[in-house]
Parts: sequence; structure tokens; C-alpha cells
Amino acid sequence: MNTPATTLEAPAKVTTETVLRPRFEGTNICTWIGFKHVNYLVEEAVLDWLRQNEWPSRRLFEEAGVGVDLVGIKTRILHALHIDDEVRLTVKASVGENGVVAKVTAMVDRDGHEVKAVTSTVTVQLREEDRHGDGASGVPGFLLPAVVPQITSIVPVPANVPADAVGELKTIGRGGVSSEVDARLRSGDRPAVVWSWRIPYPYCHHTTRMQMSGFLRQMEEVVDLFLEERQASIRTLLDEQNWIPVVPNSNIELTGEAIMEEQLITVFEVLHDFKGVTYTSAMTCYVVRGDELVPVATGEITHGYAVINDRRDWSLVDFDERLLTAVRG
Repeated sequence: MNTPATTLEAPAKVTTETVLRPRFEGTNICTWIGFKHVNYLVEEAVLDWLRQNEWPSRRLFEEAGVGVDLVGIKTRILHALHIDDEVRLTVKASVGENGVVAKVTAMVDRDGHEVKAVTSTVTVQLREEDRHGDGASGVPGFLLPAVVPQITSIVPVPANVPADAVGELKTIGRGGVSSEVDARLRSGDRPAVVWSWRIPYPYCHHTTRMQMSGFLRQMEEVVDLFLEERQASIRTLLDEQNWIPVVPNSNIELTGEAIMEEQLITVFEVLHDFKGVTYTSAMTCYVVRGDELVPVATGEITHGYAVINDRRDWSLVDFDERLLTAVRG
């Protein structure tokens, strides 16, 4: 902390270790932690990498004039996490032209042996906060390559789409939903939904921007709406078959900035299924600007299904005719 920022050209710690427990909010089914809260653990471990290198997000915002933005998070879940688990997360990070790239590994104890539960790759950019001053000033040397005037996409950006591609929507949950999705908003002809709603204040950070946790929530909720539209709602399968969806893989990359109170258009489309055991879907998020839909995030998520055996254990199942119809059309 006493070293002048201008002389700090390398992180003090390339690799850090953080021990965390999942939040109670994430125990949606029995005591298992959903994929969103698994990603929250990953996010917190990356933030702690900055903290252990003496430049936590608060200091970067208040003193250096940049906001910490997770612009990519790609996660693989190898073992389910439970509430009250003590999770040891190791972060090894480097800084390059795309930002801070952090490789995260999460370990957890199972029957006296530590097993690898989660692996993740996270990309972080430091966005200049000129709204509250003169932008970046005093960013430490080891983080300078991560500074951007606006969020910069780390993946190919989808094209803008005319706003009239969003047709008539019905009210379901929050906002409007339709399973009749314009061809301009999709890559194939597998089942899909389009969902429109207004970006609320709680999904944003650094005053106005929708943050990664907001897009994780978006991915979680659009799946729920998709299954409802396909007559395979989560509640229905729980009540009738004791089945739950499980997520082994997910990723989200920001391709632009979504601003508080903009209209967010989310398209969720099945890409393929694997032998009736898992299915992978794509999510693309747009905001309405004038007469165009401007892409702000893309992602993919893979789901399987498990039957709840008891309060502690579940086991994977093959899709039945209802689920196959839902994901294949």
C-alpha cells in the first residue's frame, strides 16, 4: 500500500487462495447450490485476487476512477456444492489485452478427501468511470492493460437486429414472453423463447451498468420461462416425477453495455441435445435503442435432469418423451 502506484508493474500475488461458503439463497433444491451461486463464489474469489493485491474494487473505483466489470465467465461444475460446504478457491491470473484473465479452481471436502468441484475462466475489465470524474487516473501499472473506455467484447459480436423482430408477447412472470421467435433472432429452428423486460436498478452496479450477476440471473430465469412455455415447467416435473434440472456447464460473455431502465430482450434457443441426456442452449441479450436491437451479452448453458433420491442424494436420468419433445420440438 505504501508503494507508489506508478512503480507497481506486476501483481504482488499471481496466485491467491480464498475460502468461502455458498450463500443460503442458492439452496434452491434440498441443500444443493444452483449454478448461479456457484458462479457467485467464483466471482468473489476473483474479487479477492484484486483485494489480496491491494487494489480491491472499492479502491479502484474511488481512487483510480475505474469500475471492475466481469465481462466473461465460463464455468464447469464437476461436483455439486451444498450449503455449509467450505470451498477453497485458487485463482491464478494474468493481465493482457483482453483484461485480467483468471483461472479459478474450487476444491471441496468429500468423505475426508478434497475433490475438484468447479473450474472457471473469468475475464475482468476496468471500465473508466468518467461519469464521476476524469476517468482512469492512478491505476496501478500491473492493471493498466485491463483499462477500457467502455466494455470491450472478448468474443465475436452478433449483428444488430431491427427492433420489429420482437413481435407480440404475452405476459408471463415479469415482462412479456413468446415462443414464436423471429428467424432474425435465432440460428436454427429448434425450440426457443424471446423475453422482454425493463432492466431494474438491483441488477446494476457502478451506478448504471447491468453487471455479470444480473446476466446470470437472466440466464437462470429465461430457462424457467422456456420450460414453462414448453409444457415442462420445473414445478411440474418436481411434482409429478421428482426431477430437477442440473447444470454442468455455463458461460456468459458481455458484448456491450446494458444500462438501467433500458428494455432488455433475451432470446433463449436450444442448440442441440446429446443422446437424450443433456441439452445445450444459447442465450443472446439485446437492448432496444431506437429502431434496433443492440447485442449486449451472449452465452450458453447445458442442462441435464436428476431424480431426487432423498434429502442428500440425486442421480441423473435419461430424458422422457415430455422432455425430448420440449427440447427437440
